[in-house]
Amino acid sequence: MSDYDNTNRGVLFKNDKKETDKHPDYTGKINIDGKDMRLAAWIKESKKGNKFMSLAVSEFKNKEGDQEPSSGNDFVDDPISF
Repeated sequence: MSDYDNTNRGVLFKNDKKETDKHPDYTGKINIDGKDMRLAAWIKESKKGNKFMSLAVSEFKNKEGDQEPSSGNDFVDDPISF
């Protein structure tokens, strides 16, 4: 599949490196209006006992705290199509 448009689409993967409740249960990325962003999700439970996902979107950061550059084509070879 060539020239697949991933604008306004994302993906989450189970976080195998989770060590504390502050770490997300799932991590991934989402493209919002052509810009790749980091996506994080926590599985929580409401007071009534209903499970839900709480989401957070943030900019990618490198180790120095600067914004990570993105080519915008990171999903082109993604085997999962939405």
